[in-house]
Amino acid sequence: DITKKVEGELMRREFTANVSHELKTPLQSIYASAELLKTGLVPESDREQFVDRIFKESKRMIQLVQDIIELSELDEENVTSQKEKINLYDVACSSSENLAPKSKNLNVSVDVDLDKIDAAEAVIYSIPTLVHEIIYNLIDNAIKYNKESGTVSVRVYKKSNGNIAVSVADTGIGIEQKYMDRIFERFFRVDKSHSREIGGTGLGLSIVKHAAKVIGAELGVTSEVGKGTTVEVIFAE
Repeated sequence: DITKKVEGELMRREFTANVSHELKTPLQSIYASAELLKTGLVPESDREQFVDRIFKESKRMIQLVQDIIELSELDEENVTSQKEKINLYDVACSSSENLAPKSKNLNVSVDVDLDKIDAAEAVIYSIPTLVHEIIYNLIDNAIKYNKESGTVSVRVYKKSNGNIAVSVADTGIGIEQKYMDRIFERFFRVDKSHSREIGGTGLGLSIVKHAAKVIGAELGVTSEVGKGTTVEVIFAE
């Protein structure tokens, strides 16, 4: 019990330190840009660039805060939603549509397919918000960490035991084997410079892991550096 308390306290401290760092970086950028605009030191031709920086960093902060709140609720298992019938194919399609502006901007194509089952068979009984978060975050991640003109393949299919699964495969940068055990850690990024460039918070896969735990889904990951990553989610009946 003492060991668990110590580990829990260390995790909380690390999480607080990471949150402070992640919030401080965009705040400094916003403050510096706003200060220069306020003092009138920015030429008119450059004002749009500074306003755009403030907008992007503010948007990243809002997303970070939303992710932190969601993780906190999952940690406390503070999920009050009732279970409902959910069509995984519909969730995958709607997630893909919602992420279409991002995939278009990064020149990544997203395909959603049923594999040897009908749409009517792609139904589970679970918590809608958490299932959506899992699929949305996986597709979002696959888009963000892809290559120019890359692809994301989302497949909905049935396992041999009858459970319905969703796999999200990308043609992106891939993950080295030594990092595979850490990809679901909060704020862990395989490529920090790339994450900064695309605005990732480093919490997407942590949300996936915690949401999967709450609804009893299984996660599996395979990856090859330079060729891409595939994440499979097996949903319990």
